[in-house]
Order: sequence, then C-alpha cells, then structure tokens
Amino acid sequence: MKPDSHNILHHWREAVPNDRMAHLIRDTERAFRRALQLRLAAHGVPFGHWAFLRILWEADGLTQKELSQRAGVMEPTTFTAMKAMEAQGYITRNQIPTNKKNVYVHLTDAGRLLKKELVPLAEETNEISVKGLAPKEIATARKVLLAMLVNLSEE
Repeated sequence: MKPDSHNILHHWREAVPNDRMAHLIRDTERAFRRALQLRLAAHGVPFGHWAFLRILWEADGLTQKELSQRAGVMEPTTFTAMKAMEAQGYITRNQIPTNKKNVYVHLTDAGRLLKKELVPLAEETNEISVKGLAPKEIATARKVLLAMLVNLSEE
C-alpha cells in the first residue's frame, strides 16, 4: 500500500472516522482518478482527455463550447485539450463556412478506436473499487450518491 493511501485510510478509519461526507467523497474520487490515470497513461492518453473522449464517443460533432459545458470545464481548458488531441490524431476541428464562430470537434478513426481500448480500463477501475461488496450494497451506494447529487443540484 502506498504511503498516501495508508494516510487516507488511517484518517478515515482511526483519526476522524466521522469526518464530513464531502471529504470522503473527494478522497474516493481522487483514488478513482489516480487508478484510472495510471491505466490511461500506460496507453499514452492523459487523464485530462478522458472526459472529452467519453463525451465525443456519445455525441460526436459538438462545438468546443458544448464540450466545455458537458465536461464542466472552462473553454480555455477545452481549447488546450482539443489542440493536443488534434496533434495526437484523435480529433479534427472544423468550422462551417456559414458560421466561423463555432468550432466543431469530430473524432477521427483513431479517436473512435480508443473506446475499445480505454473503456475496459475504466470498467476495471470500477470493478476494483467494488471488490468484496454485495450487489445490494453497490445499489445502495449508487442510490445514496444519486440522492446527494439531486439534493445539491436542487439547492
């Protein structure tokens, strides 16, 4: 076990086991991100491109602005990522002659093929995270997290 992981687990199990839920969720998200980041890096894909690829696999041809909104990041972040992804050959960016304002992002064949390579890595990360949990426990966790998400989005 890595020292960072040990420290986080010590915090939650021994130091302050009843710390705020937000902190537990943040630490869990960081662990998910780290685990997936390592897997993606082994395939030469930066973690920052993951969200954009997932979105484009479901809705190819969005504008950079739409990508920013769906990914929940600022437009300069999207611009930088798209520039890098274009250089890697994963996307193309085009404008239509009648509207030079919008830049449309399309996956290349290489970008589409990444789905078969990368989605199993995310699935593996998820499987590791729920190891030893019963299906009913997983369903309860999903229900609780979704309820929290709804509660916070309605505020």
